Amino acid sequence: HMRRIGSLRDASAREEVDAAGRVLAPGFIDVHTHDDTVVIRKPEMLPKISQGVTTVIVGNCGISASPVSLSGNPPDPMNLLGDAAAFVYPRFTDYRAAVDNARPAVNVAALIGHTALRSNHMDDLLRSASPEEIAAMREQLRDSLEAGALGLSTGLAYASAFSAETSEVKQLAEELSAFGAIYTTHLRSEFEPVLEAMAEAFDIGRHARSPVIISHMKCAGAGNWGRSPQLLAALEKAAQDHPVGCDCYPYAASSSTLDLKQVTDAFRITITWSTPHPHQGGRDLQEIAADWGLSLLDAARKLQPAGAVYYGMDEGDVERIMSHPLAMIGSDGLPEDPFPHPRLWGAFPRVLGHFSRDK
Repeated sequence: HMRRIGSLRDASAREEVDAAGRVLAPGFIDVHTHDDTVVIRKPEMLPKISQGVTTVIVGNCGISASPVSLSGNPPDPMNLLGDAAAFVYPRFTDYRAAVDNARPAVNVAALIGHTALRSNHMDDLLRSASPEEIAAMREQLRDSLEAGALGLSTGLAYASAFSAETSEVKQLAEELSAFGAIYTTHLRSEFEPVLEAMAEAFDIGRHARSPVIISHMKCAGAGNWGRSPQLLAALEKAAQDHPVGCDCYPYAASSSTLDLKQVTDAFRITITWSTPHPHQGGRDLQEIAADWGLSLLDAARKLQPAGAVYYGMDEGDVERIMSHPLAMIGSDGLPEDPFPHPRLWGAFPRVLGHFSRDK
């Protein structure tokens, strides 16, 4: 804890540390995490503390542990936070109390997930919400913001939210400005239509009079490589009249649930977990498909539900986005993965070591 700011020339201390040849750094803020439940289950938070991270932002990509009332298994991608037993916080105040009681080694700030709200009030996530459902979601979002939530996140690329019309998100986001809250989004697409998806995000933010953060901004898919200057130009243009920014992780591979729409032979895909075939975790999809005598798509179907690492980005794009003044570092690590992407433990050392010192 910081006790005093100013000249400490005449101050004394109980303990002195020899800092010769060392660098004094503040605690880092991991602005994009899925640590919602692990901060309670494993409050020592070794993957983050070991990197110098002292604050995590949870509830990203439309996925939050609260407020959630499940009637069955969590819909994809909420299962990235765990199975149904992990979702025991029907109100944000319940989640906040659980975090306080767990006393995690890091500070926690939480977003409210759009997909979480949808799962609470809709019987079918493959459509847009009705006016009555939107009203119920707005009330639950408002209650959460009053209790200290940081803002609203969406994961519009996922099937559980893809059918949500822009107007649905705009109406929910209208609750944000009264609280000075933010809108963060896993874009509707990070592939060829990424600029249109960014325009949608900025439109929502302007309508809501709320700052916009583009989550893990990237040029996904081999056909999209090299387009980072276009994305950054769009970000800069939007920033001229509205507060916007982005987060990113320092790797050219992403990780999430196994999405059939992303199955391709254009780049490597590694399976991180599979409910029906757990022994395939850690293997490449191409190897699994060959062993089974199946196409990549049929093998992916057989593995479902599952998680994957996608080697679908270009290193040059990653570097350009990461070095931009409007970009922040967020690990996007998945602590529930049995074979996690290295960003969970290594995002910040990679920025400081590989990119800042070595390059």
